[in-house]
Amino acid sequence: MSMRNLGDSVILPRSGIEIRNRSVLAALTNKQSNDDGTLSESEIKWLERRSRDGFGLVTTAAAFVHPSGKSWDGELGVHSDLMLPGLTELANRIRNHGALGLVQIFHGGMRAPSKITGLVPISSGDNSTNLSSTNLSRSMSGPEIEAAVEWFVDAAVRCSEAGFDGVEIHGAHGYLITQFMGSKTNKRRDRWGGSLDARALFLLEIVRRIRKNVPRDFIISVRLSPEHPSCGISIEDSLKISKMLVDEDVDILHISCWDIRNRTKIESTEKPLTQIFSDELGDSIPLITTGSIWIEEDVNEAFRQGASLVGVGRAGIAYPDWPLRVFTSENRGPPFSEEHLADADLSPRFIEYMRMWDGFVDD
Repeated sequence: MSMRNLGDSVILPRSGIEIRNRSVLAALTNKQSNDDGTLSESEIKWLERRSRDGFGLVTTAAAFVHPSGKSWDGELGVHSDLMLPGLTELANRIRNHGALGLVQIFHGGMRAPSKITGLVPISSGDNSTNLSSTNLSRSMSGPEIEAAVEWFVDAAVRCSEAGFDGVEIHGAHGYLITQFMGSKTNKRRDRWGGSLDARALFLLEIVRRIRKNVPRDFIISVRLSPEHPSCGISIEDSLKISKMLVDEDVDILHISCWDIRNRTKIESTEKPLTQIFSDELGDSIPLITTGSIWIEEDVNEAFRQGASLVGVGRAGIAYPDWPLRVFTSENRGPPFSEEHLADADLSPRFIEYMRMWDGFVDD
């Protein structure tokens, strides 16, 4: 494989859509949305800035597809047509600067706290969760699962109508889709559980039905955790699910590594996570990798491992122009002053949230 460069454009094979470069602003919790889920001007401004300053693909924060899935205060919503004016404004402002915009569509499942939703959290099964008033999630009925698939479809259609280029389906980090895929969290005996094929059906049905209801050139990306031990997902499971997604003509697969240098054992050999997926999938689907990417050497390492696109979170928070700055000496890590972050178009609420990340904000 020839060495890729961050500045190179990328053509998505299924649709022929071009991304202007290989840099991705990953979905980032920022708690800047209004209480009803509508976008605030602060959130629009911070995402627009990253488009203006050079990212190729700009992803919104996780956006709940139904009120039962809202998992934190200040979370973006895509559950209602009341969200459309803000979403349309954001889509236009991202596109005006030449980036492509994706909305990350999401349901927290058993990780949606009762104190936020007012409901017992729903999931693939009666799973233990300290976020529920009962300390358990409630197993969804068959009709409820069918309805939940449609929540994701309706959200994707809404994003398309608003003018976004696509959606990223959040199938990582232990939220509802991961709960269905996991052997520990999904012990169902109906068509939605049992074998890996059945546990993956919830995600696959979401992908299939979105594809049927959006324009042909609408991008579908899926974010997966390579491994999720607490839900019961192995690296082998994730690779099999990834091949299923390739067969469903998903446009992009996003591998969420936390640190791209993390390695795991597959067939008795330890390899970096992204490399495992690249070796297995070849050129059948473009891969985004994310996790502790800050400097030029991290970017080169991501490409060496076989990534097609490089996603950043904290680096993109600190530097709106990270895709250009990463190759300069002006690209240092945290801590950052409040003034620096305000200049990067973080609102006071977002800056306060980033204090939860140890050492990110300079006191």
